[in-house]
Amino acid sequence: MEGHSDNPTAQKLMRAFMQFHRLQAHQRNVAGCTPGEIRMLFFLRHAAGEGNPEMKVSEISKRLNVTSPSVTQLLKGLEANGLVERHIDPADRRAVGITLTKRGELVVVKVSEAFEDSFEGLIEYLGEEDSNRLADLLEKASRYYSEKMAGSSNQTVLNGVE
Repeated sequence: MEGHSDNPTAQKLMRAFMQFHRLQAHQRNVAGCTPGEIRMLFFLRHAAGEGNPEMKVSEISKRLNVTSPSVTQLLKGLEANGLVERHIDPADRRAVGITLTKRGELVVVKVSEAFEDSFEGLIEYLGEEDSNRLADLLEKASRYYSEKMAGSSNQTVLNGVE
């Protein structure tokens, strides 16, 4: 395969990342929600904690750097499941405020607990020292990719590809 690395360490890292990607694909639904819907619920809860209990779709879109139609699509599913509510502004009927319902809050709490339990289990499995080392390495890898992305555009990858 052209462009395939002969470096055994690079191959090992790629395999490990691919295994995590496959695991993520199998965990499509948490509490009946997609990962995107879960992120939206957490975002709305966080915004409410910052004093924004009701947010407009345009605000959500801007803060998450996602298109308004994408936000609207996510919210439709969440609303259908009773996890968020829409409130039409009587002064401007085009403006719709979004809030978490009690059920939405409960899902956020349950998912938070499940995440915490999962990481507690991982720490138990790996041990404290390896867990700290893994966290440090993941932070370092994240910095590497953030710096790499900041220094180049996605077009760089496609240069020379027809």
